[in-house]
Amino acid sequence: MTARLTLLPGREKSLLRRHPWIFSGAVKDLSGSPEAGDTVEVADSSGHVLALAAWSPRSQIAGRVWTFDPGAAVDAAFFRERVGRAAALREELGLLSPDGGCRLIYSESDGLPGVIADLYCGIVVLQLLSAGAEAHRAEIVGALMALPCVRGICERSDVSIRRREGLPPASGQLAGDAEETIKITENGLVFEVDLLHGQKTGFYFDLRDARRRLRDFAPGRKVLNMFSYTGAFAVNALASGAEHVINCDSSRPALLQAEKNVALNNLDGSRVENICGDGFDLLRKLRQEKRKFDLIVLDPPKLVDSRNALDRGCRAYQFLAESGFELLAAGGVMFSFSCSGLMVPELFHKITASAAAAVKCDAKILSLLLQAPDHPVDLATPETLYLKGFISRKNK
Repeated sequence: MTARLTLLPGREKSLLRRHPWIFSGAVKDLSGSPEAGDTVEVADSSGHVLALAAWSPRSQIAGRVWTFDPGAAVDAAFFRERVGRAAALREELGLLSPDGGCRLIYSESDGLPGVIADLYCGIVVLQLLSAGAEAHRAEIVGALMALPCVRGICERSDVSIRRREGLPPASGQLAGDAEETIKITENGLVFEVDLLHGQKTGFYFDLRDARRRLRDFAPGRKVLNMFSYTGAFAVNALASGAEHVINCDSSRPALLQAEKNVALNNLDGSRVENICGDGFDLLRKLRQEKRKFDLIVLDPPKLVDSRNALDRGCRAYQFLAESGFELLAAGGVMFSFSCSGLMVPELFHKITASAAAAVKCDAKILSLLLQAPDHPVDLATPETLYLKGFISRKNK
């Protein structure tokens, strides 16, 4: 190894806590001439080597640590071991059923920064989001195809974060068999997933446990499902005896897929109304009409993507929570979520409480919801905890 990244004095503290990110402002010097994605040694200001990382000259995160063992080799065997360890965890969680799906690799939490892999009935949808992941594309694909649970791989590296790494978008079939659409079973219900054209990798496994919890509150309820995507919450509600569900999403193809998912589970489509439009506009309209619902799901897209956007995002979350509490009937329940990593649970609680006070609502939080366990949180990397939600009940 000929390249070394040397840190400024005192900037090694996060690495000593095993946090895997090295920001560009912490770099004192780079020796050698590494290309983007090459593995470099990371040394403190005294020259002591602390880790091996992938070099990313175009990103604010200049280095992403592969290993804190300076004597390790970041090679094909390294990726086979990391991928195999990730798969073993999902098997231990009981999530590798041949007709189901799960997050198979969750980037830093599985020791593979920049790598996201979701498994759908043996088909992996892969995202390579960092220069290091891209540089080791062949090794990662080979390690995935070596798993007994994998029969094919398609790629969805078509997201904006790659631009920050100086990488072009990439998508399509990579290896083996890879259908464009596939049916999976989750919690006993069937969902059709568009692997090549759906949002992110096609389905949101991080909400698996939340969807199961929703069933406890759904029987006999009138449900408003905002930012509904392909209707997974709606299907769970209807299957559990909800009286009626309104889905709202800005994507007409997603709502058409929601209709298919209702039909796939032999549920009564007349109990569902699908509205295509802006969720914030619909909430304003429903408030003006003084509508009431017994169960509301607020699962917006990421509203805070940087610290500069935090204030604006807080106002958006405040509006959503105020709308939810105002539209809830007495005794109604609201499932509200944030997938913005910068929206920490304490701040989300404060916003939810402020919203209840603003509309003079007496409410209680019954439960905190977090991402499903196939999205494990790395203790040294708090950024891997991103999804949080509350189950709130309106007393009056």
